[in-house]
Amino acid sequence: MRFSSGEALARLNAEKKNPQVDVMLGGPADTYAAGVKEGIFEQYRPKDSDAIPASLRDPQNHWTGIGIIPLCFLTNTKFLEKNKMHAPESWNDLLDPRYKNNLQMADARTSGTATERIYSLVKVMGEDPAFAYQKKLNGNIQMYTKSGAGGAMPIATGQCGSGIFYIVDALDIQQQGYPVVITYPKDGVSYGIEATGIVKNAKNMDAAKKFVDWAASKKFADFIVANKINYVPTRSDVKTSNPLLDLSKINMKDVDVAWKGEKRKEYTNRWINEVIK
Repeated sequence: MRFSSGEALARLNAEKKNPQVDVMLGGPADTYAAGVKEGIFEQYRPKDSDAIPASLRDPQNHWTGIGIIPLCFLTNTKFLEKNKMHAPESWNDLLDPRYKNNLQMADARTSGTATERIYSLVKVMGEDPAFAYQKKLNGNIQMYTKSGAGGAMPIATGQCGSGIFYIVDALDIQQQGYPVVITYPKDGVSYGIEATGIVKNAKNMDAAKKFVDWAASKKFADFIVANKINYVPTRSDVKTSNPLLDLSKINMKDVDVAWKGEKRKEYTNRWINEVIK
């Protein structure tokens, strides 16, 4: 079953007395960190995971990072040409009135992409200015989508102009040949750690461990690179050649995963009450 990370977390929490799945694959690590607080994930260190830096794994082994995915801007090039604009290069560029009713991005109530956006803005601007910025940005929003990737295709087909996505979703659209450009905010951006973990009291524990072993393996990392599943592999023994995945060229903001997990609910509620109401 595929869900946005917020929906997956809510479902796992509702089912934790009688789990209906054994493993969660994908979704940002702060989702897992929030789930750990609710007693949702089992402790398990995958085999052959020494090649994954400790900073990309849970210290208590509730989750393991399998990919790094920075946020980025995805913009329709025909929209830019029509409005005589350059692709956005900073967060404030999205406040341009020409973007009014032309931005789509994810809803923080359901999407980990959206909460990542909030973490980015807090680290770049500070907490109160970040929420003030989002209130202004809300004036240019056409739609908040249920899933993180939900606005990517409308941008690709020209239904709106631009939005904020994880790079994995933006590159998927670009690789399909749509008229889009991908840029990163020069003032800084955070990144998600795409993760995996075993559900506590999983009914098929041996199979779940084998699955997580595979998801953390070099074989899996080589597979995602070969098939253009555009994570930056967490394993130090696997590299990607796509220049848009060169993390050294991005102003990356390191944000503690545990802090994200602690702040997720607070910031989501603040976004609801201060930004979209």
